[in-house]
This record gives sequence, C-alpha cells and structure tokens, in this order.
Amino acid sequence: MAESSGRKVLVVGGSRGIGAAIVRAFAGEGASVAFTYAGSADAAAALVDETGARAVRSDAADRDALVGTVRAEAPFDILVYNAGLLLTGDPLTLDADAVDRLIDVNVRGAYHASVEAARAMPAGGRIIVIGSTNGDRMPFDGLAAYAMSKSALQGMARGLARDFGARDITVNVVQPGPTDSDMNPADGPHAAMMHSVMAIKRHGTADDVASLVLYLAGPHAGGITGAMHTIDGGFGA
Repeated sequence: MAESSGRKVLVVGGSRGIGAAIVRAFAGEGASVAFTYAGSADAAAALVDETGARAVRSDAADRDALVGTVRAEAPFDILVYNAGLLLTGDPLTLDADAVDRLIDVNVRGAYHASVEAARAMPAGGRIIVIGSTNGDRMPFDGLAAYAMSKSALQGMARGLARDFGARDITVNVVQPGPTDSDMNPADGPHAAMMHSVMAIKRHGTADDVASLVLYLAGPHAGGITGAMHTIDGGFGA
C-alpha cells in the first residue's frame, strides 16, 4: 500500500542526491511533493519532468526566503529538511564566512523551517531532518564545523519533539553515513579511508536513506519522535 498517497510533502534541498531520492520516493507513492533548490536549476527541472513534483527556488541560508517558502507551501503533512553544506579543512585557516554559511544552512535553516512548518501542520504531521553519522562520531580531522552542525540537530529534534508532541507531530533525525552522492561519491578519493572504519565496507545509497525517511513519515512510526536514526553501514559501530 502506498502509505504516502494523498499527503502533501515539502522537501527542502531536493534537487540532487539524497534529496532527489526522497522526492522520487514520495512521488512514487502518490504524494503531492514540492521541493526547494538553490543553484541546481537543471537538476531540479529534470526531477520535475521525472516525478511531477514542483520545484521552488529558495536559498536555505536566507532565513526570510526559507520561512517565506515554507509559509507559502503550508499547510503540509510532511517536512523533510535535507539542505546541507559540507566544509572541510583546518579550523585555524577556514574562512569564517564559509563556516557561518554552513551554520546558516545546516542548523538555522533546519530550525526555522521546522518551526514554520509546525505552525500550520495538522495532527499526525512529520518533521524529518537529514543529519549525519558525524553528529555522533568524527574519526577524521578537518570536519569540526560540519560535525558541530550535525550534533546541533540532535538537540533541536529532542526539544521540538517535546514542543510539538501534544499535537501528535513527530520530529526525527536521519543520520546517513558515507552515501553515494555528488558530495561523497562511492569512487571518490576518500572512499577507501571511510570504508576502512565501516562494518559494511561500501557506500550506502540515496535510496536506502529515502526508504528510512518513508518509514518515519508513515503510520507505523507514529510513536517514534525525538530520536536519531543512523544508517551508516556500521561507520559508528
């Protein structure tokens, strides 16, 4: 049974990679799906043609633009916040503005989008934020800012789960490990290093993550909230 049929979904950051897989999964179940994108106009247009979803250009780093987009799309049943930036390097030399933009997208955007979505979300609504296994474990150097941002989502989800629980709205974080995407390709230069600390020594797929998101958005997950759901091939085991 298509458990998302007839439900309205907004995916923030949906044009590529994990976000696009989530759009495809919901659209494939008959949901009405809109997704945002910032710079990948061609990818967004191709995904619209493929799935019938609607694309909305909106920069997750711009709070007013993001809140305006969420407000314009509301009310909807499911919010998936997938927008995210990865920044690597020595924290002593990283550009401070780049770090602030990462925080704007990865943390502030997730918070403000979730709060705005909840204003008009019906009972039984779902808020699902895509975090990272690096919120729990960081075995490599150069990723302090990124790991910080993903750990912040954990506290956010626990708090918002309390705040919205009386309205039967759940808030969860999905934490992928190495997942084959433009950001982290399975044949990339760091793949062997990542696989060396994994129990299942391969990248996961975007479809794997989308399947977990579908479950958390569905009726069988109504009692799951304020929780972290790690899908990382044993990276953090």
